[in-house]
Amino acid sequence: MIESFSIRGVEFRNRVLVASGTFGYGDEVKDLVDVNELGGICTKSLSWKPRDGNPPRRIVETPSGMLNSIGLANIGVHAFIEEKLPYLRTLNTAIIANIAASSIQEYCDVLNLLEQQEGIAGYEINISCPNVKEGGLNFGTNCDMTRQITARLRPLTQKPLIMKLTPNVTHISEFARAVEEAGADAVSVINTLIGMAVDIRARKPKLSTVTGGLSGPAIKPIALAKVYEVAQVVKIPIIGIGGIMTAEDAVEFLLVGASAVQIGTANFIDPATGVKVADGLRAFAETQGLSDVGQLVRAMESNIQFSVIQSWL
Repeated sequence: MIESFSIRGVEFRNRVLVASGTFGYGDEVKDLVDVNELGGICTKSLSWKPRDGNPPRRIVETPSGMLNSIGLANIGVHAFIEEKLPYLRTLNTAIIANIAASSIQEYCDVLNLLEQQEGIAGYEINISCPNVKEGGLNFGTNCDMTRQITARLRPLTQKPLIMKLTPNVTHISEFARAVEEAGADAVSVINTLIGMAVDIRARKPKLSTVTGGLSGPAIKPIALAKVYEVAQVVKIPIIGIGGIMTAEDAVEFLLVGASAVQIGTANFIDPATGVKVADGLRAFAETQGLSDVGQLVRAMESNIQFSVIQSWL
């Protein structure tokens, strides 16, 4: 059974990765799960300087999901190189560095520094970040800015460049098409949805920042629709994210157009979820008489009599 796939010449042992911000830097769970059985690890977001993130309370459990307003807290790229990367180099899985920044130049600076290190297979660019030079507007909600970031980063590396897209826009397909044209090798779809929870007795928001990012099973139907939308307009690989808890969930994402998936919120329940999903994908493909898990990718297309994509464009 073939499980591997590649992006820009980098081979992933299977089609299941763990999502940034849900698996630490990969070393925290080494006694709980064999991370070598994962297709890849997307590190916690890295910025040029360490970030404390938002004040508490910054995580709230909701029905079928989780709200978070961590604020991209991280140790900074320099500490990552010194403290985390040596261990990550010993792993037999692809290490994808997730980069977050408050300016285009910071994205470039972080990527340039990481390019000088061994052990990084590629980059996932978190564009759901506030652009401080534009009054805090998120990069990822401005199609022109999204294109600019991709275009600036593309010449800086020959490794896979994966743009992580926000769903908090009208037409995510427009953003996917923009980054593909600017040279991205793949897109991660989707990041969290804006959400809110209220303490009815205190009569105030439960999060210190009022709103936060909703993840977990509650967003899976939306994520599937966004992956399907993007799959209609781009040829580059799509990495599906959003509420994946089981192998069956992952199969749905592959069928609608994802080439791979990332496990996010489920890692907080069971850090071994990614490995279990990868095993389940292989088993499902075998029961379907397939020789390659990749045969599930976009396999739903032949069963659709019409496309609703026109209603999104």
